[in-house]
Amino acid sequence: MTLSPAPEFPPAAPRVPSPDARRPAQLPAEQDLSVWPRSARPEPDGDVTVGGVSLAEAADRFGTPVYVLDEQEVRDRCRAYRDAFPEADIVYAAKAFLCRAVAHWVREEGLGLDVCSAGELALAVTTGFPPERIVLHGNAKSPEDLSTALRLRVGRVVVDSASEIARLAALAPTDARQRVMVRVVPGIAAGGHLKVRTGTDDQKFGLSITDGSAQHAVARLLDQPHLELVGLHCHIGSQIDSVKPYVAAMRRTVGLMARIRDQHGIVLPELNIGGGHAIACRPGERSLDPGVLAVRVRAELAEGCARAGLPVPRLILEPGRAIVGPAGVAVYRVLAVKETAGRTFVAVDGGMSDNPRPALYGVRYAPRLIGRPATAAPRRVTVVGRHCEAGDIIADGVALPGDVRPGDLLAVPASGAYHLSMASGYNLVGRPPVVAVADGGARVLVRRESLDDMNRRDVGL
Repeated sequence: MTLSPAPEFPPAAPRVPSPDARRPAQLPAEQDLSVWPRSARPEPDGDVTVGGVSLAEAADRFGTPVYVLDEQEVRDRCRAYRDAFPEADIVYAAKAFLCRAVAHWVREEGLGLDVCSAGELALAVTTGFPPERIVLHGNAKSPEDLSTALRLRVGRVVVDSASEIARLAALAPTDARQRVMVRVVPGIAAGGHLKVRTGTDDQKFGLSITDGSAQHAVARLLDQPHLELVGLHCHIGSQIDSVKPYVAAMRRTVGLMARIRDQHGIVLPELNIGGGHAIACRPGERSLDPGVLAVRVRAELAEGCARAGLPVPRLILEPGRAIVGPAGVAVYRVLAVKETAGRTFVAVDGGMSDNPRPALYGVRYAPRLIGRPATAAPRRVTVVGRHCEAGDIIADGVALPGDVRPGDLLAVPASGAYHLSMASGYNLVGRPPVVAVADGGARVLVRRESLDDMNRRDVGL
């Protein structure tokens, strides 16, 4: 496709390299496209195309920062889960990133949807997503969250606390039974960072198997005439790159299902093992293959149920990041390059307002110069954002061409999940747009947040 260039930032005057410097610099880690969408193709002029669309031309057309989302990559990853788990229900975790188009894509690919608020639920339903294929969960659902879910008759509500059982029972309509699951904590430590480990007893999510809270919640739910307990939910963390924690968690949840049968005489038909499957943000990092996960999970579930004398429950998985994360590329424009105290800082026109994950979890990315050939030898730099925080760092200690300069474009792969969904209004910069690419075409899914958008919310004086 041809995009009309309209640069927002005047490029710096080109430098004339020496004959030896005209050879492209070797940046093996950052030039590796292994963590990019599969459609990514390097171009001789230093650009990269994704979905057949030039990222440099997309930056000129839509401005920067901009999120480019490869539609086919999202669809292919949905299909990979469906192929790996044909007997299971795959439920996309909307918290990773949700917009109307993504809801439409995952619905077309046969996935359900996991939401955490009335807002996510309303967006999905108004897009045409069937409520019966939606799961609502969260550790502190508001009365509005619960009443909206009950009114729309969502497929499952995941109960996270004893007080929520009473609230849900009071709100439940008397002409139907709302299906619910109990989120249990198996006492498993797993996840890429302490702040995303949710399977241990010392954090805010779920009900502990160890101290009996989960069993007590089950007993209370079974006494509610308008609530139908259909299974257990067990999400143990995020960025998990090994199958072992899932296997360990399943052994404990199957054991709990056996005790529920023995104590209450009921066999729960469903088991939701959550998501949290790791993706690689930098070349060389590990990701979790859904095919490998499927083999081990399927075997453990069959063996565990056989030992306990239980029928194999319907399996449910909730991948989010693993579906949309590798499909996204963030594109920034360099605003300044600064040398200080032996370090080189490359400042761009976005930062922690559109990607707080490095500040929250220490996530590391692999930015790449695009839009022109790399001609200078690489040097280690720290790519920082424009916000008034010392921790506003996008990538620390990464190799970029030594002549990186204001006006250059940097692309950051693996940016599809937990970037825009966690974006803030810090410094009133405005959140970037999301642009979908496919078959050489580009279209805006979420427009850029304008100053007018922000001003209209400020109604007092």
